[in-house]
Amino acid sequence: MTFDTYNFMFHLPRRLFSSNWLERQQSTILSAAAVITIANIASAISGLLRQRLLIDVFFSTQKSDFAAYTVASAIPDAIFQLIILGALSASFIPIFSQYQKRSDEEAFQMTSAMMNVLLLIFIIFSVVVFIFATPITRAITGKGFTAEQIQVSANLTRIMLGAQFFFAISNFFTGILQTYRRFVIPAIAPLVYNLGILLGVYLFAGRFGIYSTGIGVVMGAFFHMLIQLPLVYKMGFRYRLNFNFRHPGIKTMFKLTPPRVITLGISQFQDIADNFFATSIVVGQFAQLSVVVISLAQQVMTLPIRFFGAPIAQAALPFLVAEAEKSDLSNFRDLLLKSINQVSFFVFPASILILILRIPVIRIIYGTDNFPWQTTVLTARIVGIIAISIAAQSIVQVLIRAFYALKNTRTPFFITCVTVSLYVSLNWFFIFVLQLGVTGMAISITLAAFTEMFLFMFFLNRKVKGMLSKAFWVPQLKMVVASFLMAVFLYLPFRILDELVFNTSRSVELILLTISTSTIGMLVYIYFAMLFDVSELYIIKSAVQKFGDWSKTLSRSQEVILDSPMGNEEV
Repeated sequence: MTFDTYNFMFHLPRRLFSSNWLERQQSTILSAAAVITIANIASAISGLLRQRLLIDVFFSTQKSDFAAYTVASAIPDAIFQLIILGALSASFIPIFSQYQKRSDEEAFQMTSAMMNVLLLIFIIFSVVVFIFATPITRAITGKGFTAEQIQVSANLTRIMLGAQFFFAISNFFTGILQTYRRFVIPAIAPLVYNLGILLGVYLFAGRFGIYSTGIGVVMGAFFHMLIQLPLVYKMGFRYRLNFNFRHPGIKTMFKLTPPRVITLGISQFQDIADNFFATSIVVGQFAQLSVVVISLAQQVMTLPIRFFGAPIAQAALPFLVAEAEKSDLSNFRDLLLKSINQVSFFVFPASILILILRIPVIRIIYGTDNFPWQTTVLTARIVGIIAISIAAQSIVQVLIRAFYALKNTRTPFFITCVTVSLYVSLNWFFIFVLQLGVTGMAISITLAAFTEMFLFMFFLNRKVKGMLSKAFWVPQLKMVVASFLMAVFLYLPFRILDELVFNTSRSVELILLTISTSTIGMLVYIYFAMLFDVSELYIIKSAVQKFGDWSKTLSRSQEVILDSPMGNEEV
């Protein structure tokens, strides 16, 4: 070992725990996107680990209470999304940036005023929910939810309202830091949030049972806020008790917020509808666990979307915005098709892997000793159905940004309304008429996802001619065939390794089975992609070569990700 190597290793811990890299400004949107993407993956993994712990602690002895916990966050999250996140995502960063160009002091005064106004509105609604938590919970749940579960869920709702208060403050901190291009600390905050939940369950589960999850959520939200506070303070923010409703920034916020709030309201309505339908299932052995099963299945399904669909869509936006300003939209169309094909190239094989390996995946993620085999099989079946829609949901991530780049927000709003209406109608038909239970919900998710994608493609093709040309269908067909052949050649090795080679009752061998079969599947997919001359196969090489162009283009983008911590809780 050379002296330089020894010196590097000696000083590495000090450098890692130094605040310099945590406080460093990201010079380009590309570097910020890299930080957010890495943190997104880490947050997803930590969220799954948290969910596994909760299953291990509560699933065997408190199944009904665990279902109540799954429902409890719906109303607090809805209030947060509509009041706080709606205003922040629609207006705060543009308004803050405008004032910050004049002076930091003026921007921080506006921040205090906006924070106080929104927190006051939030507290008023929270008090109402706190008082009427029981009847509200009864109204959003079905006949399969017992009176005891309603009371437990209502009590957890009251506790989690405190978490949303901390999240409200924390999201202002996140907006400030992202405006100053400090992305590392806000990206770490969700990890600290998950740690708070784990700590709350570890410390209080023995004494308070399922209510320890609510305590953990509050602790996690407080940590989410606390970890950002020192850097926000260092940036110069000082809180002031200022309720200036006539502040120009507040007036602008009230003008910009309503469209975003309406869109978020539709999304929240769908989430609440999910809870209602899942808790209305009274037929079947696992009726009372339906809300848990559908929640766990959706967590697995969203992983490929978060890892591939959303990041590529976010990276495509500035390119699309630049081309949308031109009178000739041919380059816009070509860039859009390229982005769609890139998403498909990654999510098609990911869907196949989840579809074929659904039982090992569920066992690895959730398969504690307290998670029964019958529940594992049911959850895996739901994952298998929903996995079919992963590509559609991922492609929509790109299509909706194409409309935003064209400054068209009415069409996405219309499509969202149609899709949610269809989803609710299908759920009603499958659950109350056909009595398909949670399987019906999975089918509804898949059908609604494909309907949404086809509607986006149809209306976009009317705006941008040539969208549904050979440039779209030929690459898509090649990748679909390659994915189908991957499934064919993957299934047999999976069965052989599962039955003859690995003892999957052991966790290590279960992981080895998943890794080995996934490797075989990806090699088969790559082979057929090469055989069919799928150009997206060389996306990584192309991306490296065009890194400089990406940096220049992305540096013009002002898209900043502000998400709901409670919304991320499911993943």
